[in-house]
Amino acid sequence: MSRTPPPWEPPLAGSEADQLLGSLDRMRATFRYKADGLDADGLRATIPTSTLSLGALLKHLATVEDFYSTRRLSGAPMPDVWDDNGWDDEDDWEMTSAASDPPEVLYALYDGAVERNRALVREAVDARGLDGDAHAADEEGRHASIRRLLFDLLEEYGRHTGHADLLREAVDGRVGEDPPEDWRPPGGGASS
Repeated sequence: MSRTPPPWEPPLAGSEADQLLGSLDRMRATFRYKADGLDADGLRATIPTSTLSLGALLKHLATVEDFYSTRRLSGAPMPDVWDDNGWDDEDDWEMTSAASDPPEVLYALYDGAVERNRALVREAVDARGLDGDAHAADEEGRHASIRRLLFDLLEEYGRHTGHADLLREAVDGRVGEDPPEDWRPPGGGASS
């Protein structure tokens, strides 16, 4: 009898877009599991050599998700949830301000941004393919492809999921590469 893989597992075979989006969803699920279910103290906890916290990572990755699916993908403005921000005064505002946000706000920011990104990126991939132009461009006007944006997101998650591993272990000892098979990401999780 074959077992059903967890919803964050990328397809074993499929199109390049399905593989890339599936890999991104696996990274999202692993990160979300590492940050899941913590109270304010757990989300603010740091390790002695850093000021980084899981709450800061939740808010930062929420920002990254929305920035990539709006400004970088299409040139559209960031969603309204970011209207009241402190970026004019501090480049890392989302990281430093997270300590003041309640857990439910941090989780909602992150989960909402992931869902918005999934929908906008899937729509762009379906319409233009991975080779389609994104709005982001270099100084000479050459546009990034949608593929490049997705690889950049994977790189961002790779870096910060590693941070989340260390931070979560310091909070309560949770370790492991993948979520348990019976764990489900809030909001339904992975795309198909």
